[in-house]
Amino acid sequence: MDTTQMEALIGMLFVLGLLALMVLPAVVGIARDRRTDRQLRQAETDSAAAERGTAGRAAAAWRRTAAGPSRPAGSTAHGPARCAATRHTAHAA
Repeated sequence: MDTTQMEALIGMLFVLGLLALMVLPAVVGIARDRRTDRQLRQAETDSAAAERGTAGRAAAAWRRTAAGPSRPAGSTAHGPARCAATRHTAHAA
């Protein structure tokens, strides 16, 4: 290998090294964004599952109190029975 080829090789390696240094921050940023997106998706699915679980438990509790013939008439586990229209009106306001 003569001097000209050696200079060309050094120049090419230098340019490739600069390219790697320029691209490295972008690659790190992309990897960080992907990790953040993955964490947000996981948190969203966990939150949705928790809401479904809470809604399911609330519906089951309502079914137990609404259909429970063992309770005295006019009462539930949380106090006297209320009209459904009253409850919906209160939520609407």
